[in-house]
Amino acid sequence: MISPEELRKALSDSENRIHLLDVRWALGDPDGPQHYLDGHIPGAVFVDLETELAAPPSPAHGRHPLPTMAHLQKCARSWGLRRGEPTVVYDATGAMAAARAWWLLRWAGVSEVRILDGGLPAWQRCGGELATGSEPDPVPGNVVLTPGNMPVVEADEVAAWPGALLDARAGERYRGQVEPIDPRAGHIPGAVSAPTAENLTPEGTFKSPEQLRARFSDLVSGPVAVYCGSGVTAAHQIAALTMAGFSAALYPGSWSQWSSDPDRPVATALD
Repeated sequence: MISPEELRKALSDSENRIHLLDVRWALGDPDGPQHYLDGHIPGAVFVDLETELAAPPSPAHGRHPLPTMAHLQKCARSWGLRRGEPTVVYDATGAMAAARAWWLLRWAGVSEVRILDGGLPAWQRCGGELATGSEPDPVPGNVVLTPGNMPVVEADEVAAWPGALLDARAGERYRGQVEPIDPRAGHIPGAVSAPTAENLTPEGTFKSPEQLRARFSDLVSGPVAVYCGSGVTAAHQIAALTMAGFSAALYPGSWSQWSSDPDRPVATALD
């Protein structure tokens, strides 16, 4: 994490070269690019989650499969990312989308990447200025990405997972009471409900590491894996688990992949 105050101080130092990525995206809201144009942190580059942080959707792989390494590296260089230079990612929804960029870059070997805690609302609350319209195209970067630096699990591994499997979706989706987008309602058998929203304070910042540790200590034992609807907010859960001192694997296909396979079992609160 980086606080808005820490970011403002770092940006005021002309010797610092910080890459800012605006990752505003939310399910059902296609207007991220317009939100960026309406106001963003000066110097930030807009990142499109659907096309830059994911491969094309399919029933076989889910709504937001991991992008190929070649595609992600091409995008990262177009954002201006360079080896050894820090990156900060943010959104306006408590890092629910920005954490996907954080996780992907960490998975691809970028160690100097942090989430702006509280995102754009927190930036504005601390007096941070906004820029409108487009920014000049970044100077192309030279970052070299390599996969495999964060743990990933696939559907067959999840089906026989020996430890804690956390479902990061809202409780009503876990219970099978509603399902707004995926083929079947319910959850993966054996999974425990751990809604991502409970990682945040009412102000949209992450709870303290101590609070998160207390939360997850009651939920996890053994190896930990996390899924959500399509592998986006599960990355937020992994960020929170990391703050709390736990390591966790991501199931990228998540419920969108699992529920599309009629041979995969489904559990609900009524079972």
